[in-house]
Amino acid sequence: MKIAYIIPGSGGTFYCENCLRDIDIVHTIRRLGHEVIVVPMYLPLFPDDSEAGTALPVFYGAINVYLKFKFPLLRKAPAWFSRIFDSPLLLNAAAKKAGSTRAATLGEMTISLLRGDEGEHAEELKRLVQTLRDKVQPDIVHLSNALLLGLVRHIKQGLGVPVTCSLQDEDNWVDAMDCTHAETVWRMMTERALEVDSFFPVSRFYAHKMTNRMGIPQERLHVTYIGLDLECYIPVPLSFNPPVIGFLSRISESQGMGLLAKAFINLKKDSSLRETKLHISGGQTGDDRKFIKNLTKFLKSRGVLKDVEIVHDFDKDSRIKFLSSLTVLSVPVLSEHAFGSYLIEALALGVPVVQPALGAFPELMQETGGGIVYSPNDVDTLTSALKSLLCNQEKAAALGKQGSKAVHEKFGLITMAEHMLDVYQSCLK
Repeated sequence: MKIAYIIPGSGGTFYCENCLRDIDIVHTIRRLGHEVIVVPMYLPLFPDDSEAGTALPVFYGAINVYLKFKFPLLRKAPAWFSRIFDSPLLLNAAAKKAGSTRAATLGEMTISLLRGDEGEHAEELKRLVQTLRDKVQPDIVHLSNALLLGLVRHIKQGLGVPVTCSLQDEDNWVDAMDCTHAETVWRMMTERALEVDSFFPVSRFYAHKMTNRMGIPQERLHVTYIGLDLECYIPVPLSFNPPVIGFLSRISESQGMGLLAKAFINLKKDSSLRETKLHISGGQTGDDRKFIKNLTKFLKSRGVLKDVEIVHDFDKDSRIKFLSSLTVLSVPVLSEHAFGSYLIEALALGVPVVQPALGAFPELMQETGGGIVYSPNDVDTLTSALKSLLCNQEKAAALGKQGSKAVHEKFGLITMAEHMLDVYQSCLK
């Protein structure tokens, strides 16, 4: 089977669950003997795209998309002019500068992209489909998320192949827009979803949510948890001397880093936890720099900055090394999330987790038994939840052991990839 896998890139500047999920699935499906061609969109997946193993250029280059939307005259610019802004050098520079675009300011552009061949970027869509037809000739096309549904109709008309789509946290992007744009985007995604053969939500929680938001029939939803290459994740003894709290995600307010910092300060007021450390990793976007600067000032003003370490490398080997040094992991996000790859990575190594009772987290704790969820998601409750593990080594170790066992039994990449391949085959019949 030949699969074209369309993936929006993040430029590799932060821990992007969707990007990591897609690249892992691509590699695994290839190992199972199928041909997968990665089709990058907006930004490179990683600085040199070596992780993706793709020879195709970036489509809908972020700089061109933005400029042509803001300055309509540029839509008539010759191809050579557009290629200048799609150069890897400029796109990587853009990723480092901005990293993550602001959904709140890009409602109109999102709507344009969802309009597909009726939108302002119709020529780029034609180029994408022509490349797929002439150079790839896939049996099936997979989209990384529902924000790409504007591609579906033209792909199906031009190639005559099924189209499938992953579902993960589109709601966090769309709901950050102003109400008018958000309403339009939801309506358009709902309409475009009718053209998709199958969807892969990453949790039961998110499948239910997207059924309510987009009216997707249950028979077209195939829940597929995010998996790991478990051979790389060998459980380790927990570190309690000193205790280390970890955070692995984009270092931002929305991911709960500010909340965790305040809970950390509270914990260090306890004489038995005075030596506790806080280790942070996951990268950042240009938009996060002000937050991180203020966070550093805050930690310094409370006299705890010396016990905080930011680990800048977060490739797979660095993440495993980082997680293996922890006593507990917590990413107290401020909104409902569809999954939490960082939780599965930590649990695979035997590190227990502490998460708010939001989104898919209760579901993942039920599936793994590797941590605790708390409510409400405030500083005092988080402090108490963390303390219940940091002050009870036996409980923490037991949760970590149970979590590791469950992840190694249920969350292997091969299992996830085989499930997706079965669905692909059913779409081809």
